[in-house]
Amino acid sequence: MKQDVIELDGAIGGGQVLRSALSLSMLTGKTLRIHNIRARRARPGLLRQHLTAVLAAAQVCAARVSGAELGSRELTFEPGPIRGGDYRFAIGTAGSCTLVLQTLLPALLQAPEPSRVSISGGTHNPLAPPVDFLQQAWLPQLRRMGGQVELQLLRHGFVPAGGGELEAFIQPSTLQPLHLEQRGELLGRRAWALSAGLPEHVAERELRRVGTRLDLPREHLSPVRLDEQCGPGNVLLLEFVFEHLTELFSGFGQSSLRAESVADRAIDQARDWLESGAAVAEHLADQLLLPMALAGGGSFTTPRMSEHLQSNIRVIEAFLPVRVDCSTSAHGGLRVEVLPLHH
Repeated sequence: MKQDVIELDGAIGGGQVLRSALSLSMLTGKTLRIHNIRARRARPGLLRQHLTAVLAAAQVCAARVSGAELGSRELTFEPGPIRGGDYRFAIGTAGSCTLVLQTLLPALLQAPEPSRVSISGGTHNPLAPPVDFLQQAWLPQLRRMGGQVELQLLRHGFVPAGGGELEAFIQPSTLQPLHLEQRGELLGRRAWALSAGLPEHVAERELRRVGTRLDLPREHLSPVRLDEQCGPGNVLLLEFVFEHLTELFSGFGQSSLRAESVADRAIDQARDWLESGAAVAEHLADQLLLPMALAGGGSFTTPRMSEHLQSNIRVIEAFLPVRVDCSTSAHGGLRVEVLPLHH
């Protein structure tokens, strides 16, 4: 068998296994064969946003693809050379724009020319990082590593309507290692609740809950009313700005959830991280791993091993000459370090 085919069992995780593998296939030029895509999820196989990510990745590197249809559990992706330029992708549902962008971004940083990428669909989805997370938490760290990326939210899109849009500008960049072992001093914290086409009391109740449970003064709590056409939709966002990083936690409104429960979901995640003493929370940990691997090094502390982190490590080690070491950190959380293989 040819050396440059990477075979993966998608059952080791969810859609993220596919997204990381696509990014790495584009970057290394290695063919990806993946089976059992999202095998353990309630609706296995490729959903609309995964299919958009596959087709978008194929367009960026002129890949030959088989198995790219809705519900497909097998995929072969043979990449060609990465090309920058002007790209437009429409998910056509409330599927996540941010996840499609994160699939393409690593490759476009290594394109020979700059790119503009516009993606329409959902910008604030329960099972994906909201655009605000990319803007406030993830991209600042990518920029510290040398990545030149600008990201704008043009229109909010919630589940189930979608209709949101984001636009990213990406300059070819070389990533440098990053070490995030401490948060540093707390510089600020705030909460805001976005709502569209819902009664005003929903955001008010969410923010009141945050004020009470996190002891946040009134002036750090902002309701943000969006155009009704974006709705119905609601998301509560909690931001913590530390010296070395910013973290963002979200709770999504759903018709069956009380406003207080939406707030509690975000607050519980935030408190878990704050009390852990670790530098980065679960989602950021997961999303820093690939850029660090591409930079050939880096480290961070995080509260614990998650399924996403574990499956991401396996995908990265299958494609790149790096190893990811996980050990107990000084304060009891997890220390994750990316090392070049010859190290």
